Amino acid sequence: MKSLTPVRSPRANVNPPAREQHHLMDYARILYKRRWIALPVFLIFFVVGAVNALRQVPVYQGRTQVLIESDQPKVARLDQVFQSGNGFFDDDFLQTQFRILQSRSLAKKTIDAMKLWDVPKLGKGPDPKASISFTGLAWSAVRGTIGLVKAPFSHEPAPEAVVEKADNETAKQSARIDEFLGGLTILPVRNSRLVEVRYASTDPIFAATAANALAKAYIEQNMEFKFSASKDAVDWLDQRLTEQKHALEVSEAALQAYKEKNGAVSVADNASNIVVQRLSDLNTALTKAKTERINKEAFYNQLKAAQTSGGLDAFPTVLANDYVQKLRTDLADLQRQEAQLGERYGPRAEQMIKVRSAIESANAKLQVEQSKIVESVKNEYLAARAEESSLQSALETQKSEALSQNRKGIEYGVLQREVESNRQIYDSLMQRTKETGITSENRASNVRVVDTAEVPRTPISPNVQRDVTVSFGVSLIFALGIAFFFEQLDNRIRTPQELKAQLALPFLGMVPAVGRNKDASPNPLMSSTPIPANFSEAFKTIRTNVLFSSAEEGLRSIVVTSAGPGEGKSIVAANLAIALAQAGQRVLLVDADMRRPRVHEIFGNNQEPGLSNLLTGNAKSGETIRKSIVPGLWLMASGHIPPNPAELLGSRRYLDLMSSLDAHFDWVVLDTPPVLVVADSSIVANNSSGVVFVVASDKTNRHAAREAVEQLEGSNAHIVGTILNRVDLVKHPYYYSAYYRKEYSKYYVSNAS
Repeated sequence: MKSLTPVRSPRANVNPPAREQHHLMDYARILYKRRWIALPVFLIFFVVGAVNALRQVPVYQGRTQVLIESDQPKVARLDQVFQSGNGFFDDDFLQTQFRILQSRSLAKKTIDAMKLWDVPKLGKGPDPKASISFTGLAWSAVRGTIGLVKAPFSHEPAPEAVVEKADNETAKQSARIDEFLGGLTILPVRNSRLVEVRYASTDPIFAATAANALAKAYIEQNMEFKFSASKDAVDWLDQRLTEQKHALEVSEAALQAYKEKNGAVSVADNASNIVVQRLSDLNTALTKAKTERINKEAFYNQLKAAQTSGGLDAFPTVLANDYVQKLRTDLADLQRQEAQLGERYGPRAEQMIKVRSAIESANAKLQVEQSKIVESVKNEYLAARAEESSLQSALETQKSEALSQNRKGIEYGVLQREVESNRQIYDSLMQRTKETGITSENRASNVRVVDTAEVPRTPISPNVQRDVTVSFGVSLIFALGIAFFFEQLDNRIRTPQELKAQLALPFLGMVPAVGRNKDASPNPLMSSTPIPANFSEAFKTIRTNVLFSSAEEGLRSIVVTSAGPGEGKSIVAANLAIALAQAGQRVLLVDADMRRPRVHEIFGNNQEPGLSNLLTGNAKSGETIRKSIVPGLWLMASGHIPPNPAELLGSRRYLDLMSSLDAHFDWVVLDTPPVLVVADSSIVANNSSGVVFVVASDKTNRHAAREAVEQLEGSNAHIVGTILNRVDLVKHPYYYSAYYRKEYSKYYVSNAS
């Protein structure tokens, strides 16, 4: 026999296989395999979602449409009363009105008007929470997680909408206001000044009534805000008018008393007197300064009232400021830019952050400029008051000087001019009071209801068709995810594609599983009957691949092993030996598994004497080699189980035995123990022509298989290829459709016949 030179495995010189391309049918096979997991999951989720959609309480929505026009507080002059808005309108005004519509104070007024404080529950419909079962809550949680369907309606406000209660609210009032606000939605109509007030409730009548009541309360509150500044100005002017009337009466009485006492001295007689002339000029200037001070004080008070009531934006002085208008235009442009970017990007996008920062900066500048305007008016008023005080002081000084020259004439002139001054101031205040009164009587509102809410006929939720559709989609996605998740967790080798991809070794063939019925033999052999035709054909294919993979002459030894026990390596070794013998080869099947021998059981022979007896010198070759019933096939059992199988297989006597078989046999098939269990297979593989690695389908772990192959390669073994054993073509036909179909069995039968 020629010396057996070990040949290194070709894996070291072969490029790793390309990444496997998945076909749509591969995913279909996975779903078919995991159908008993995916189908119940799909049905449970779908049924729960559909039942929850059907059990939800209908929610109705009343809609009131309100028109909000820009307005200006008019408490100054009569010529401003009929000056309506000049077309100026900005987003700040509308945003402010939206906030007012959603405010707790307006909700409180609405509840007061509707007398809802003592009712047990808002609306008369059934409690929506009463129909939501445990399964409904679970499905709502799933829908809320994926964000596809709005959660079932509840009067309770969302967590982000909860506002701290005011100091003057009781706990009961606060809870009722929160409950009322939970059904309220304010929706502006794009590119218009219309606003929709929507109220949702399980009672359709209450939904319409609440929407109309809120709009009415908003109009009334808006009227109160609008005329609060006018009322404050009227009260202040009335107080000043009373004081000035009293001053005029006192001055006239003093003049009359002076006339009676001094014989009606006329200032006109002293017209040439410079002092008197100066007194006249100072008195005129003081009157003008006092009138101007009163006007500026009234104007400043109006500005303060407008600033407090939130109407400073539409005040004429603010509107006339070009820089302020420019800032408003820039702010409106930035807000439109923010709305446009909001449709394209998320709230955390860099563009959105920059625009919001620019809006905040523009708002800050606008507030500063408006404050400057108010401060400027205040400074003008203070300057007028200082000028009045200065003129008053100068007048008093001039009086003293004039009195020293011509006390009687000057006193008369002073009294007369004081009377005239008081009369002028009184007339001015009287005119302003009448103008302001006319303004306060102008009850035209800038807010009106366009469409009142009618009782809704159909609910806005639940949308059964939408919810059932979403339930179907979510259930399907979840079921598919579960199926692929379990498939990903399963790391067992099932298909030839997986076997080649994981081990990067030549694939010799796959062996179908047999013995599914009770009468079948536990040790199926090609030489016995009945054996499925595809079983015999599988080993003939493997035999052909093994013959083509070995071009050596003389004795060729093949080691059959596996990664772990129970993978059917002994049956594979026996049938491979039979297949080689049926091809006209002289074959010796050696049971080299001296720990758990199986060959003697498969063929029904005695275990002793065998290989261990021969290697220990207790038997001769002729005693251990027995002829089988298969022509061309001889058997060598394992013999007595020794305490040191690895040492016997690595001994010189074993090498001599293998060399002596060259003259008698063409092939020696050695059934060895699993690679990962003991070192026997690695020892035998090192001194053999090649190794056939057996992998049990749907059982062998891919990591264990790779570890076993690496261990064989570490022993310098030549791995001929791999065999996928125990392939269940009946249970898992979807895995092997590319290799085997049912119609193939008919071809085997017809060919055999």
